[in-house]
Formats: sequence, structure tokens, C-alpha cells
Amino acid sequence: MRYDGQSKEIHSPTLDRWRQEGRLVPVCPEVSGGLPVPRPAAEMEGFADEILTGNGFVKTEDDEDVSRYFLCGAQHVLISCRRENIRIAILKENSPSCGSAQVYDGSFSHTLISGAGITTTLLRQNGIRVFSEFEIDAAAEHVGSLVAC
Repeated sequence: MRYDGQSKEIHSPTLDRWRQEGRLVPVCPEVSGGLPVPRPAAEMEGFADEILTGNGFVKTEDDEDVSRYFLCGAQHVLISCRRENIRIAILKENSPSCGSAQVYDGSFSHTLISGAGITTTLLRQNGIRVFSEFEIDAAAEHVGSLVAC
């Protein structure tokens, strides 16, 4: 479920099979961190590694600092991965939490830049491989248990 309450279904036979086998641990870092659905869009001001060290922010277009929710959600996902011994994650591209190759630039102009989201960065810092929903076949080459957002 997206921030705006809309759904972006991923159609993949591999993902469908993993779902049927009970191999997915679905989680939304932003909801786990305390944000509701729907909610205002948020973008990063700074890069994820800066935000993780307190040197950047995640803000809504109305300039509300929602960084703590993103940080808490990322920690929740990391704890879930450790508890379930998850080594691979498939996360939603472009998200300030889950983007793995690109995220929005913080200007709310729909401009994408190279970079990773907060959850992705934290997982990678802790040895968890992260793939986007466009890389499911690549993830399948490495799969054991995995988390999906």
C-alpha cells in the first residue's frame, strides 16, 4: 500500500510462488514506524546515510519533519530481518524508505536521482542484499527467506 492509499501490485510468477510458499515477510517501514495510510508524500532532504546519522531529514511538502517515523520503521525492518534470518529484501523503488537505486530529490518536483532509501541503506549496512521490484529474477538467484515491501 502506497502513502496515498493506492496499491501498486507487482505481477511476477516468482513472487506469486514465494507468496504461496509462505516465504515473504510483508512489511511497510513507514507504517511500522508509525505513519498512517493515507498520509502526505514525503521526500528526503539529504541522502539516506546522512539521515541515519542525524544530518538530514525526511519532510512532507508542508515542511513537516517525519524523519523519526522513517528511522523507526527502518529499525523495525532490520529487527524483523534479523529475527527471521532474512538475507534478501525486495523493496519498492523510488520510495524514501525502500528505493534501492533511485529516490525523489526532495523538491517535490517528481525528479528522481540516484540514491537509496533509508531502510535500504540500513539493511545494506547490515549485510542484507536489497533488490527492487524490477529485479525479482536477480533476487531469485540469491533467495532463502526474504522480506517484501
